[in-house]
Amino acid sequence: MSEDERHDRLDEPKASSISRELLTTSMLTAVGTAALIGIHHHYRKQQHPNASLQDYVAGMRAQLQVLQSGAGLTPNLKSFRYACQQAAVSWQQAYHQAIDVKSNVLDLTAVHTTTMLVRPVRWVSGVASMPKNNASLNQNEHDFGVVGIDADRQIVWQTTMPERVHDIVVQPTNVSESQVQDSNVDQRRDVVVMGRRPSEKFWVLDASNGQVQHAIKADLHRHFYGHACYSLDGELLYVTENDTVSLAGKIGVYDTNDAYKKVAEFNSYGIGPHELIMHPDGETLVIANGGIKTEQASREELNLDTMRPSLVYLNRHDGTLLEQVVPEHNQMSIRHLAMHNDGTVMIGIQFQGEKHINVPLVLTHQRGDVSFTPLTMPNNQWQRFHQYIASVAVDSDRNLLCVTTPIGGCAAIYDLHTRKLIDDVSLPDCAGASVLSSANRSTNKVDDPIESSGFIVSDGQGQLTALRVSVSSDSKLNGKDDKHISTDSQLHMMSFDNHLQAL
Repeated sequence: MSEDERHDRLDEPKASSISRELLTTSMLTAVGTAALIGIHHHYRKQQHPNASLQDYVAGMRAQLQVLQSGAGLTPNLKSFRYACQQAAVSWQQAYHQAIDVKSNVLDLTAVHTTTMLVRPVRWVSGVASMPKNNASLNQNEHDFGVVGIDADRQIVWQTTMPERVHDIVVQPTNVSESQVQDSNVDQRRDVVVMGRRPSEKFWVLDASNGQVQHAIKADLHRHFYGHACYSLDGELLYVTENDTVSLAGKIGVYDTNDAYKKVAEFNSYGIGPHELIMHPDGETLVIANGGIKTEQASREELNLDTMRPSLVYLNRHDGTLLEQVVPEHNQMSIRHLAMHNDGTVMIGIQFQGEKHINVPLVLTHQRGDVSFTPLTMPNNQWQRFHQYIASVAVDSDRNLLCVTTPIGGCAAIYDLHTRKLIDDVSLPDCAGASVLSSANRSTNKVDDPIESSGFIVSDGQGQLTALRVSVSSDSKLNGKDDKHISTDSQLHMMSFDNHLQAL
């Protein structure tokens, strides 16, 4: 027998022993984990009869799926770390959280479930389809939800909702960047989640962890139109509503310091108010009256031939009409708004007329102007947007505007200095748009050859895409101002819904 053969014979028992030890350790680990889960689940079922064993792995599986989209090693390791953190939180909190139901809030029959990681949230978005456990028969599971997103475009928390949601509204804060580091400063902010029109509900969540604080039901003969805005001090919430008897537009006023109790109501001076925003003066509400009549619990459009959209300015304290402007065509439904810091209103149109009619879909307006001013479209080809603008987002510092169209399948960025289109990017089913956070911009060094800014856009295919507008130093030295759009996307196993808002 050769020397090598003798060594192989001697190594066989050692290898066999190691294999047996590994197998024994694996079996004991599996049995111990199963026992711990079983004991924990037994007590959890006593409080939550609908609890499922699948809850323990749902969060882990959802995050691990994100690994499939990672291109490099570092993002994969980062996603894996998030997945492990999410599994730990799932074990500790078991997802199900009790909701303190106040006297003036909706008595929820469905359980909101939340998974979360301890990470700062940069954006919040509605989700039309979240990862769902197909093996579970839990009737309280829903595809719809809301997610918090961090600066790396990873999901921090996700909360299920009993119905599809529309706008997400973030409460203003007076906490400075230096105070953020102070644990004694109350940093909690509310996020209002509006049900998709015509909904009779909206929810108030904690922005940091997605936990539901209040669920508000509309008054009798009222339903919500999917949008809201806060006063600049965060004390009041203004909500677009419909009078289901007269079909007149209303603005509901809710007190944030009294569990979002409704304290007043104004006329919107129009029909079908959709988005509303606060003017930088802090005293004026700006309202997009879409002009379309809808009855209770219906999305049927009743008056397309006679609709009368308008942009309205109201005194936010008493509802006094300050100004009203109508578009050139009565079927140019004014739907979505964004506010520039200088008081210019950015307007997204959804045209309800014949497909062959070409009308401007992106407009601006300032107080005192007698009419709207359209932005420029190359060769006046507004059909590129398929008569539908879903979201508008403005970067006041860089004078850039982003608009999205899920029907046209693209996001476009305008230069507000020239009022011309920089470019559009193909993004199928894109809708949500928001400015990239200051954290993203701070990574650009002064001596970088490229100066960039931009937007984050969400879509129904699960992508969060950063659109960065860059101007090279060479072009500036040559007296040019050539702008270019670069893109990079993060894929998630969910379908993002209409709107995306920055904290």
